Amino acid sequence: MKPWNVFKAFTAVLLLVQLSACSSLGVKPWERGILAKEEMALSSAPLDNRLDDHIYFSKEGSSGGRSFAGGGCGCN
Repeated sequence: MKPWNVFKAFTAVLLLVQLSACSSLGVKPWERGILAKEEMALSSAPLDNRLDDHIYFSKEGSSGGRSFAGGGCGCN
């Protein structure tokens, strides 16, 4: 093999090893309390979220969570 091909293969293997190194990490039970704090929320303005939800559900005519989509007609 040419030295350049060996370098590319080595770099690819090294990159795959580095990318897969964190794939098995999870949140430990004692760390979940830290992540559940109010300042760790994705949205920092709960009042704005409630207003946005009210407007969205008033226009949609349906109810559900933020991940629920569909019209009130049942044609999901």
